[in-house]
Parts: sequence; C-alpha cells; structure tokens
Amino acid sequence: MFGYYLDLALRSLKRTPILTGLMVLAIGLGIGAAMTMLTVLHVMTDDPLPGRSAHLYTPHLDPLPLDYKQGGDGPDPTDDLTWPDAMALLKAQRATRQAAMAGGSLLLRPGRADLRPFYVDGRYATADFFALFGVPFLQGSGWSAADDAAGAQVVVLVDALARKLFGTGNAVGRMVRLGEHDYRVIGVTRDWQPAPMFYVDASAKRYSDGDMFFLPLATAVDRKLDVNGNFSSWGEDRAETRMVSPTTTWLQFWAQLDTPAQAAAYRQYLVDYSAQQKALGRFQRPPANAKLYGLMGWLAHENLVPGDVRLQLWLALGFLFVCMLNIVALLLAKFLRRSGEISVRRALGAKRRDIFVQLGIESALIGVAGGALGLAIAQLGLWSIRQRPDDYARLAQMDMPMLLGTLALAVLASVLAGLLPAWRACRVPPALQLKML
Repeated sequence: MFGYYLDLALRSLKRTPILTGLMVLAIGLGIGAAMTMLTVLHVMTDDPLPGRSAHLYTPHLDPLPLDYKQGGDGPDPTDDLTWPDAMALLKAQRATRQAAMAGGSLLLRPGRADLRPFYVDGRYATADFFALFGVPFLQGSGWSAADDAAGAQVVVLVDALARKLFGTGNAVGRMVRLGEHDYRVIGVTRDWQPAPMFYVDASAKRYSDGDMFFLPLATAVDRKLDVNGNFSSWGEDRAETRMVSPTTTWLQFWAQLDTPAQAAAYRQYLVDYSAQQKALGRFQRPPANAKLYGLMGWLAHENLVPGDVRLQLWLALGFLFVCMLNIVALLLAKFLRRSGEISVRRALGAKRRDIFVQLGIESALIGVAGGALGLAIAQLGLWSIRQRPDDYARLAQMDMPMLLGTLALAVLASVLAGLLPAWRACRVPPALQLKML
C-alpha cells in the first residue's frame, strides 16, 4: 500500500511543478538557515572529552579581600588559583588524579639551519595532566611526580612539532631549546586538541590551536618562564615573586572524582580549607564561596556561546517557522483544490485514514527534497562562517549526526506543516463534491 501512496504522491507533485518547487525552496531555505546555526551551536557546546567529562571537576576558591572591586569586563580572579592554594590542593590528594596548570608561550630555537626561531604555545602542568585528561602518547611518556618536585628539565612535544623539528624519527632523548634553556624530550603525544579547550584560563581562546609542548609547572616557576594567561593581583607583589604570591591568581586546577560521594566530599573539603584559611587571617570572605564545577557545568558557567550566535540561531528558527507557515498555506490550497479527486476515492471505499496517509506521504516527499536543498544551503552557510576571523569559525563543520538531523528536521517540518491541510482535505464531504463533478 505504501508503494501505491508513494506513486500517487509523485504523480501529484509532477502535475504542479511550480508549486512543488516553491514548497521545496521554502523548506530548503528554512532548514538551511536553521541547521547552519544549530551546527555552530553544536560544535561550541559539544563535550570536549566524551567518556571522561563526567568525572572531571575544577575547584574554585575566593581569596579576595572584602574591599576588592573588579573593574571592567576582565576575568574573575576567582576563576583561577594562587600558587599556595594550588600546591595545598595537590598535597592534600583528595582526588583520584589532579593537576595544576597554566599556559605559556616560548621562543623555540630549532637546531636546523633551515628553520628560523618561532614562538610556540604550550602548557606548564604537574605530572598527572596526561593521565587526568587521557592525552595519548606516540613515543615515550610524561614526567613523574619526582620530576615535578625536582624541577626536571624535560619536555613533552606534540607530534606536529616533533615532526617539524626532527622529521619522522624517534624524538625521545633529543634536546629542544625553549626560551633560554634546553630541555630533553621524554615523550611525544598525538595532536591532542579538545574543543573547546576547557582547561585554559578565561582570557585564552578556547577554540584556537592546541598546545604544542608541555613542561613541568615547577620548572616554569623556578625559571620564571613567560605565562600566556591572566594574572590577577590584589597585593603589592614584586614581579620576581608574583608567581608564588598568595595574592595572585593565575593557575587552573582540575581533578578526577569518580563518584558523586567523592565529589561531595571534595566540595566539603574546599569549604573546610577556606574556613581554615579564614581562621588564619588569609581569606576574608565566607568559606561557602568555595565552588566545585563539573566540566560541562564549568563550560556553561563560562558562557562560551557569544550573544550574537544565540541571536542568529533564534532568527534562523524564526525564519524556519515563517517558511513552515507558507508551506501550510500552499499545501492547504493544493489539497483543497483536489477535493473532487479525494471525493471519488472516498466514494470508491477509501477511508479518511487512507487519504490522510496519502497526503502525509506527499508532504514527506517535499520534506526529503527540501532537506537535500537545505543541506546544500547549510554547507554553504557553514563555509561562509569558516571565513570569519572568530576562533570557533574553523570548527563549523557538519558531522554525520547533524547531517542526518538536517534531513530528519526537514521531513518532520514538512509533515507537521501538512497535518492541517491533510486533515482539512480528508474532512471534505464526498457527496457535496460529487454533485459538482
């Protein structure tokens, strides 16, 4: 029976090519605009570490004085930790794994005559960084906690940088000069780049290129290496002691907590630690200000999606709604004009349900054609977004779920638009129409 209804739908659409084309164009434009913005929103709010994100948390303390007033739209100082607080959390070992980190940018001086010095962005981190985030290694491994304590002169490179410096050979054991110091390569990771880069500080671009090297955090502090991030100070710290000052926040901190009970205990530990620091006279604000965010909760707190993207999404969905209203009107005119044909079928024994299904299949065919057109329009829209200078623009790519979603949304929209016209058409009294034939 389905094949018969499909044949009737195709014949009907061929009889009115202009009207069919208008409906396909309307649904295609609406779906294309909506899916372009939905795809952008999808890539900007996607889970950066599927399978791990549910167990990753970032703790936040409030060491600010009571009279501190934040000026302008700068980052919140409590988004990061001070050196003493980060070291205290590490020493307490209340999490399965935990790591403190900060971004850096250093001048790399290649040992090859054909390569000029260039700056590379990287990460200063403690030893658990790689296991905490599941960073995959191609060669070697990361450093140990003992290397952290000793301020070891070692480095882990990303595969793209290792190939640029040493070709396809084994880079482990080779020397790299970063800034004014030499470091021994102990590991090479895959080109690891979660999107968004959730572990960077608030001033960094979360959709830009990933880190190219990793150094022990203690080594960076001992050598006072350049930090590529936000320093928030409220004391009178000297430049040479600012990194280890209790009145300067600059470190990000992440912890792995495997169960809700472990997360609750860690949250209480943060409150107790804040109360202890307040009793010592260092913290002035209420201990309840201490917070613990899950990975996805932290991304929501950071409000990564720009306001203009959300506005464009609502405009695109509004345009899709207008397109659906137009399709309702066109289908209503088309189906009611076929009242005579429908009445003959009813007189020959067809039920209202049969007429409704037949017209629904016709609406679905319009949706399939509109979905194909909408997919092409969405790809064009995503291409235009990739030409923009925004750091998230390069991620505007439609994956397979979004592609299938485009077709499904088009069919759903056209079927929904066809419900009222189909219902009205199958409710027409056959006897009245037969008298007029």
